Amino acid sequence: MEELLEILEELKPGVDFKNNQHLIDDGVLESLEIISLASEINDEFDVELSVADIMPENFNSVDAIWALIQKLQAEE
Repeated sequence: MEELLEILEELKPGVDFKNNQHLIDDGVLESLEIISLASEINDEFDVELSVADIMPENFNSVDAIWALIQKLQAEE
């Protein structure tokens, strides 16, 4: 999960990603940032996010993003 937190910190410095459970709902991450994040996740974790994976509930918290990454890795 540390790699994910590093990616998020580079994307949006200064945000408390560990404790914020409403990244989408509160507007912390916006659509273009989510697309950038998806690309970084694909590269860093060697997974393939589909359009269907890019839903607000999958990106609303670090835990949700991590769960998505683990699910995609298990499918590979």
